[in-house]
Amino acid sequence: MKYVVTGGAGFIGSALVDKLIEDGHEVIVFDNLCTGKIQNLNPKAQLVTLDITNDNYPIMAEATLAGADTVFHLAALARVQPSIDNPLPSNKTNIEGTLKVLCAANNAGVRRFVYSASSSAYGDSPMPEDGYNEECATNPLSPYGLQKLVGEQYCKLFPHVYGIETVCLRYFNVFGERQNLSGAYALVMGIFAQQRLDDKPMTIYGDGEQRRDFTYVGDVVRANLLAAASDQAGKGEVFNIGNGDNRSVNQIADLIGGPKEYLDPRLEPKETLANNTKAKKILDWAPTTSVEEWIPKYKKELGI
Repeated sequence: MKYVVTGGAGFIGSALVDKLIEDGHEVIVFDNLCTGKIQNLNPKAQLVTLDITNDNYPIMAEATLAGADTVFHLAALARVQPSIDNPLPSNKTNIEGTLKVLCAANNAGVRRFVYSASSSAYGDSPMPEDGYNEECATNPLSPYGLQKLVGEQYCKLFPHVYGIETVCLRYFNVFGERQNLSGAYALVMGIFAQQRLDDKPMTIYGDGEQRRDFTYVGDVVRANLLAAASDQAGKGEVFNIGNGDNRSVNQIADLIGGPKEYLDPRLEPKETLANNTKAKKILDWAPTTSVEEWIPKYKKELGI
């Protein structure tokens, strides 16, 4: 099959590209290398350095998209705090860019569009004891969360208005190989690892008791493949892709090991937890890897 992965030089996108190549498929990557890294890119994939925010993107992309079975849309400016500091760049990429990719895919006759959504859409809405399910209210606390939610709404609209099949996957705090160690788009595990490598204390915002559902990148990749193939989805359905358990930031710091430094809190939810029943039932997906299993290997690899 022929597949297109936007953001295929990024952390999650490159892992997905590797798996598609391993399975014998033709893969075309769209990436402007703004946050993606050329060293992440599988040499067997074709790179098209096309920016999804380009005004002419739908026209420029259609010829390349022709004949593709599925577009996996992972290209995004994908962190909360940078979107709060300046919402304009992330709005252009995460809303306008997503719409342009959808239009191009639909115009090119692509069968299915799998959208990388975000658990940040839930924001601070009330969470049931067994975690957020897909019917829970959304109440984003950041421009990023709002932008990713708008992308979902476009994905729900397009099958009914234009005919292209779509599926939305709400990721919960993805970790794994190739996660960034520094910069505005680094995740907490990567930040802590870099601080330990620099022999600095791990900086924690607030009391560190905020809890997150950490989900392994390999499990996220598998969810994308299942979403592309499922005959029970395609009408803009939303699926939580999370482990179904959570850890505090303090617990993650303890797993990394070393001194901590506490800073003023940031605007963020106190707790996230995925109810992944729907993904298990409809996509036949289930998580396989916990942070306790993975972090010791990570520390050994980095020499911490």
